[in-house]
Amino acid sequence: MLPVSRRANDVDGEELHGLLREVVEALAPIDRTPCSPGERQAAEWLAARLSSVGGVDVALEDETSWGTFPPTSTGLGLLAVIAAALALSGRRLAGGLLAAATIAGIVDEAQNGPRILRRIVRRARSTVNVIARSGDQGDGDGHSTLVVLAHHDAPQTGVIFGQGLQRRLHELAPKVIERGHTSLPQWWVGLAGPLCTIASAVARRRGYARAGLALGVLAAVAVADVWRSRTVPGANDNLSGVAALVALAELLRQRPIPGLRILLVSCGAEESLQDGVRGFVARHRHELVPQRTAFVNLETVGSPHLAMLEGEGPVWMELYRGPWLRDRLAALASRLEIPLQRGFRARASTDSVIPSRAGYPTATFFSLTDWRTLANYHLPSDVPENLDYGTVADATRLVYELARTLAEPLGAREPTPASAPPP
Repeated sequence: MLPVSRRANDVDGEELHGLLREVVEALAPIDRTPCSPGERQAAEWLAARLSSVGGVDVALEDETSWGTFPPTSTGLGLLAVIAAALALSGRRLAGGLLAAATIAGIVDEAQNGPRILRRIVRRARSTVNVIARSGDQGDGDGHSTLVVLAHHDAPQTGVIFGQGLQRRLHELAPKVIERGHTSLPQWWVGLAGPLCTIASAVARRRGYARAGLALGVLAAVAVADVWRSRTVPGANDNLSGVAALVALAELLRQRPIPGLRILLVSCGAEESLQDGVRGFVARHRHELVPQRTAFVNLETVGSPHLAMLEGEGPVWMELYRGPWLRDRLAALASRLEIPLQRGFRARASTDSVIPSRAGYPTATFFSLTDWRTLANYHLPSDVPENLDYGTVADATRLVYELARTLAEPLGAREPTPASAPPP
């Protein structure tokens, strides 16, 4: 049985909640659109706040980004419409080829590919990551490393993020909604149009092209609506995770964990589809040995029910590396009597996919409402007063306790059959 620190278990009172509120309420009023002056302002505030914690070394690191994703996605939607129109006009080969190119572009964007399209058509910009180091920082001495991720940029809203339908379905058939553990694949709507156009070119049936045209218009209008909409305060997505980083720094100051190197990393441009974390992993991979490094991502942890992802994939699903890490967190949650739901898979992308692909054991905490959505996700109502600070505090306590167990000598750790961590 995993041992649990009573002192960590007791850190759930007014002091922790007040600290979390301080961070969220300070940053929520700032327009934190990816690559904007507001995103940098938030990063600088966070760096100063973390620097005020004794024993924490903080750095700001600029990385390349290409801005928000809706402009590129809107362009791809329009290409899908043109492809369908070509097929309807009898130019099936041209329509099919353009549809295939559109599919390649959507997959490149949504599934975190090499980003060929945005590098060609978008202007390179800059985002900023905040890196705070705590604990034993010796290199090459056999210390384990825990990287805790969050992101300080905020998303834009749009009609597609409305939760009324799912909330109504929960009221009508709660058991059906509760059985769902994978979110709806929104990016498939963008893929459906060009796929219909290709089917029209192959089968020589105009009906498929008409469907491709309708679906292409629908997808383009939906993402254009996001493009024109404002950036929300992002208290849950993802100031909840940022606040937990600051709380962890304070906990580590009060109760240091010898023998473990800890990096508290708040990335920029997550909402641009993971530009910030790509830069972080590329820049720091030389010092992060996969056999001795674990990543925990705190992504939207301010809804009522804490949960953990097993994998993600907007187009196809990718399970995270290192199931032993998620098993350990689930065991710790049980010992701390923190309710934690498991078995979920996301059809959106998070910063977790980048370290997981690089070979690092990865876990992602998120949170849910009763109707199986992220509270106020990408909505103007994502404000500090709607945050469940108890869930944020639970996530903070769990990560602190994980850090404590990772610092123990290997022989003192409880083994996890079939998924034990590498030595």
